[in-house]
Amino acid sequence: MSGKITINGQVIDFTDEKNILAVARKAGIDIPTLCYHPELTIAGACRLCVVEIERMGIQASCSTAPADGMVVSTNSEKVNKVRKMVLELLLANHDRECTTCESSGACKLQKYASDYGIKRLRYPNRSTMAPLDISSLSITRDPNKCILCGLCVRVCKEKQGIGVWDFKNRGSRTEIVAGMDQSLAESACINCGQCIAVCPCGALTSNSSAIQEVWAAINDPKKTVVCQIAPAPRAALGEEFNLGSVEVTGKIITALRKIGFDKVFDTVFAADMTTIEESNEFLGRLVKGENLPLFTSCCPGWVKYAEQFHPELLNNLSSCRSPQQMFGSVLKKKYAKELGISPQDMFVVSIMPCTAKKYEAKRPEFTTEGTYDVDAVLTTVEAAKMFREAGIIFSALEDSEFDQPMQQATGSGVLFGATGGVMESVIRYVAGKLLNANGRIDIEFTRGMQDTKIASINVGENKLNLAVVNGLAATEELIQKIQAGELNIQAVEVMACPGGCVGGGGQPFQNDLEHRKARAKEIYHIDSKLELHKAQDNDDLNNIFEKYWGGCCNHDTHHELHTHYQPKKRVAGNEMIIQDVDGPEITVCLGEGCIKKGALSVVENLVGLPFKVKGVFCLENCGDGVSIKVNDKIINVSPENVLDAIKLS
Repeated sequence: MSGKITINGQVIDFTDEKNILAVARKAGIDIPTLCYHPELTIAGACRLCVVEIERMGIQASCSTAPADGMVVSTNSEKVNKVRKMVLELLLANHDRECTTCESSGACKLQKYASDYGIKRLRYPNRSTMAPLDISSLSITRDPNKCILCGLCVRVCKEKQGIGVWDFKNRGSRTEIVAGMDQSLAESACINCGQCIAVCPCGALTSNSSAIQEVWAAINDPKKTVVCQIAPAPRAALGEEFNLGSVEVTGKIITALRKIGFDKVFDTVFAADMTTIEESNEFLGRLVKGENLPLFTSCCPGWVKYAEQFHPELLNNLSSCRSPQQMFGSVLKKKYAKELGISPQDMFVVSIMPCTAKKYEAKRPEFTTEGTYDVDAVLTTVEAAKMFREAGIIFSALEDSEFDQPMQQATGSGVLFGATGGVMESVIRYVAGKLLNANGRIDIEFTRGMQDTKIASINVGENKLNLAVVNGLAATEELIQKIQAGELNIQAVEVMACPGGCVGGGGQPFQNDLEHRKARAKEIYHIDSKLELHKAQDNDDLNNIFEKYWGGCCNHDTHHELHTHYQPKKRVAGNEMIIQDVDGPEITVCLGEGCIKKGALSVVENLVGLPFKVKGVFCLENCGDGVSIKVNDKIINVSPENVLDAIKLS
């Protein structure tokens, strides 16, 4: 449908725009909104985007389609009166301690209150304050700031396919809760932070406790404080200082040294390391025909999703640690000894675009002599806060270089910052190894912001069917097609966040498609400027492999640079008594995965027999069948073999 619409006296052509809001924004007319996001379904909940339409009156512009001949006013007296009332009502139910809010300065509600001159409220403040949820290592939830816009609910359901958040109660008692009103840490949350990326008012923020931990380490004379910087922050941190999506790597290094870091390294070095280890793992699996497709394991949000929802795929995940954890292992297990200090006296900090990296750093697998390989993770936004706290004028900084002996990096590792980058890095390595290809090889199919990209590539005599996917809802669709035999794929790159790491939950607000594209463009620009573009051409890395492990891809590197994954419990829950009789106690998992595999039929087969039967959501050790606990031992059964399995246990 197309036509002409008049907005504020300006005649505007429209074609495929779905609502008046989109038409207005295309014409450079801003309409305020709190619950609208162009990549999500329309809710029309906040009513801040109202406009006045001739012969239709006041309407929400986000949910009203344009029609030929329509006459619209976006700032009439009636419109502004309604908007001010909406803002007053929202503010009356909102904790307005703006000076201590993590989102102060980036809060849309704060901005609109200022824009519309709201200084006093006609409505009483909320009477009671709900407790904060600080259980998650990655995300802090303040229900007192929630305005019920529902963006967190929609992004988690529509982009991630998980649905951690949902509405509870009705009317004035409505609230948004996680995991059936569990704490966030006990829910199925994968820590991606996409809810933070869309939250307009500080109800969901990154868990910033790491900032004080880092300052304490810097101020401790016994600590050698080391920092590593991921690719994506260097294409986004400039946004925090009004420089746009441009590379600011040299300034970041200088700023880190000014605030007290002893050593500053490039995570791209470890990304090259990951490329070499993972590529050879992939080639080995191809030769053996085992555990294919190989799924990448660089994204901790995806890894946790697989552990919770697809334990049957854990053998398909690459055993490689992520670049963050590879670098942490190198620093604590090897580099600390070079400096003549213990791992306990080295404090390793990562600057990441990702809130899930905070969770990953605290996984028990990633330790050395009782200390975490990565002690603290700062998001891009949190790093900027530290620079401001130190009084650094970021734009005035000179550029510096990373420290030796792990200074060199290639464009291949830089590409990890954007969706498709890990796959492109692997293809570059494989092409170089099998075909002796020189120079930069650009793999076009991996690039772009589409949810799913699939292509077949010939590398010598090998035809590789490859897939790149970002966003876990799209990932789930791809997995279902692979498992149904509809697709024959040898390798899959998965990134939980839209656009990959450039769209991580720790990146600056706004974290929308336009900004993700700009950051990805800068990632590819950095790659084009570098001299080296394949991981195997990194001489510093080759020297480190030889020095520390006698080469790459051997037993020693596997021990220190790889890991393994286990099925994870998703939601904690109280046990429910299904059958209370004297007899052996059997607990049946009633989680979603086990329900799909026949948990209810297992219960039916047990009821009526001399067992005390309980249900719980859910048990550890999800596997090929339904998880049940017998005599404190968890086993996997089917409805058909449950009785025989109980006898044997």
